[in-house]
Amino acid sequence: MKTEKKHLLIISSQKKLTADLKEGLSVQFVIHAVNSLHTGYSTALKLLPDIILIDQTSLNLKGLRNLGNFRSTHFLKKSHLIIYGEALERTLIEETYNDLVDQTFYTTISTACLCDELLEFVSNGRTLTNYWKDAFLGLFNIMENPVVLLQQENIIAMNDAFKHSFKVHKTDGLKLTDFVHCENKAKVKTSLRNFSKGKHMQANTKTSLRLSNGKIREAKISFSKLDRMIDGQFIMMIHYSENLELSDQVGSKSDLVEKCFEENSIQTTFNFSKREKEIILLLCKGYKTKEISETLFISPKTIEKHRANIIKRTNSDTILESIIYAINHDLINVKVT
Repeated sequence: MKTEKKHLLIISSQKKLTADLKEGLSVQFVIHAVNSLHTGYSTALKLLPDIILIDQTSLNLKGLRNLGNFRSTHFLKKSHLIIYGEALERTLIEETYNDLVDQTFYTTISTACLCDELLEFVSNGRTLTNYWKDAFLGLFNIMENPVVLLQQENIIAMNDAFKHSFKVHKTDGLKLTDFVHCENKAKVKTSLRNFSKGKHMQANTKTSLRLSNGKIREAKISFSKLDRMIDGQFIMMIHYSENLELSDQVGSKSDLVEKCFEENSIQTTFNFSKREKEIILLLCKGYKTKEISETLFISPKTIEKHRANIIKRTNSDTILESIIYAINHDLINVKVT
C-alpha cells in the first residue's frame, strides 16, 4: 500500500534553502513554507504538521524569542520540532533552546545532508504521534453528544452517550449501517468507504437515524478523520436539535457524504410491495419457487427477480436474512397458527 506522506512546515526567509528542501523531500513530505515564526505558529495550528523546521539562520536569535509557544500548545507538542541553526551560534542555541526542541542541525552540514537526516527519520519507522487521535480519545467518554469511532462502516468504539441513545453496549460486529434505513445501507456503506479514502478531513450533513425504540430522529452528523492514512479511523458525532443548521465555515465538506445521507433521510418509511409481501409470507410457510409460481400465477423467473430485489433492499446476503429482517422490523404480518 502506498505510504502516506508526512507534513513538513518550514519556517525560513531563505528562498534557496526552502527550494532545496522541497526538491530533496517532496517525495516523502507534503511541504508548507512561511517566512516568520509568527506566521509559522498560526499556520502550524491549522496544519498540525508532523515536523516543524525552523531556520534560525534567517530569523536570528531574537526571532526565536517566542519559540516557547510551540511547546505551550497541546497539539503542537506532538510535532517534531527542529532548529536549523548557525554553527557560530551553536553554544548559545543549545543553552537557550535545547529543552524546547527535539533536534538541532547546524550550517556545518549541507542542505542535502539535512534532507537525508529527515528522510532517515521517516524511513527508520520513527512514529510520529497521532495528535488528533490522542486528543479525541482523551475526551471520548466525557462528551455529551453520541460519538462513535469508525473504520469505514465498522464501529470500533462508542462513548456512553451513544450507548444510552441507541441502547447498545457491545461493538462486536456492529456497523453504522445498522442505524440507517435498510434500503440505503449499501449507499451509506459506499459513501463512508469513499470518505475514508478521499481527500476530505471533515464532512457535515443531516440525516435520519433509527433509535433503539424504532423511532426515527433527525440529526446533524459530523465526520472527522483522526489521521491521513488510507482506510484510517474517523469519528462521527451526532447532534440532535429541533432547528438543524449546518456550517460551511468549519473544515471542508464532502458532497458525496451529504448526498448519501440526504437520500437516507428522504426515505423515512420502508415497506415491501404487495407482491414482495406475498412471496415472503409463502417463503415463511416453506413454499418452494415452483409452488409460489403455481399459487400466485407468476413465472419462476419473476419470482427470482422479486427475491433478488428483497435481498438487495434489505442489504442482506440471503433470502433467509431478509425474512428475519422483515419479521424483526414488523414489515410483514406473520400469523402464528
